[in-house]
Amino acid sequence: MSAVIAIRSVAEGLKVRLRAAPHPMWVLGPLAVIVAVPVADGFLPPDIHLAHVLDVAVAVVALRAGPRLTALIGSLSVLALIMAGAERRILGTESVVVELGTLVALCAFLVFFTHLRDRGRQKLVRCRSISDATQRVVLRPLPERAGPVELASRYRGAEADACIGGDLYAVARISGSTRLLIGDVRGKGLASISDTAVVLGAFRAASHRQIPLPQLVGHMEDAIRWGLAEFSRSEDDAAERFVTAAIVDIPDNEPVVRLVSCGHPPPLLLHRDTPAATALVVPEPAPPLGLGAISGSLYLPATFPFHEGDRLMLYTDGVSEARDRSGVFYPLTERVTRWADQEPEVLLHRVVSDLQEYTDGHLDDDMAIVVARRDGKAAVA
Repeated sequence: MSAVIAIRSVAEGLKVRLRAAPHPMWVLGPLAVIVAVPVADGFLPPDIHLAHVLDVAVAVVALRAGPRLTALIGSLSVLALIMAGAERRILGTESVVVELGTLVALCAFLVFFTHLRDRGRQKLVRCRSISDATQRVVLRPLPERAGPVELASRYRGAEADACIGGDLYAVARISGSTRLLIGDVRGKGLASISDTAVVLGAFRAASHRQIPLPQLVGHMEDAIRWGLAEFSRSEDDAAERFVTAAIVDIPDNEPVVRLVSCGHPPPLLLHRDTPAATALVVPEPAPPLGLGAISGSLYLPATFPFHEGDRLMLYTDGVSEARDRSGVFYPLTERVTRWADQEPEVLLHRVVSDLQEYTDGHLDDDMAIVVARRDGKAAVA
């Protein structure tokens, strides 16, 4: 996993550098100007001089190029000005000396400017690589398969360039079943990462015990309540921090899915033979994680049929509560039936693309979606 993260971080850095590289026209154009100035000066009247055009050539290159290329173009510009002055035999005049001094000063300033810009850009690339690696460690990408269950997932943070925020998902493989978690901590964006890490850590630690689903959620409740309190500024702040979650258990050898809902939007079940989406509403939902001590919840799981070929969609309210320009919620249950027979990855791509189009790309909350399909293949431990 660490090797994959490192490779992805390097790839992201290369992408940033390639995007920052100047297009050839940004260099060829100024070079053409530099060559044209001394040539044109030989044919122009004495009262017309094109030396100031060289300032523009250097400035244009500095917009996209680094300090080395800017210094090279600047040196060529100075050389072109000297050649033009020598050609007209006015190199020692006050006018040309001032023009030459101005051009040299401009080139020196632009080289220094591009050096500072590139150094800042390199720091930004490193920071993004570190941030991306850290976020991927916290919110690990789901595998394509867990036992007889095929998985696909998407995440979008509310803040630009953030691949983690207040929404979360995770998978755990235990003996005889696959367990999935999707959740939404109070708040959104980067400010909620600490709470997200607490929830994911609690789920992974409890899953390794291979205990029944109600006990797993109970252990998560205890760990999350303690963890959220640790990150809280005061008792009042701790009392207002909670996590809505849906915890799913998919047995390998039973055509069912067991669900504990802690104040989370109900998952959608897409039957392979029926072009309709069924919301899995739990008869006895539990309060959000972090608030379980208030009600002393027993976390009773509800059981629903889940046969080979069926698909289960888990999502957060960043999907179901996304709005169009008129403020109407995204009709997820209605839209998802259009692609109910698609592979999980294709189904997920269609839903996310449709959601982006529905909201005109304005998603104001974190968003997480997981699609699981039971395909009947042999379980993988």
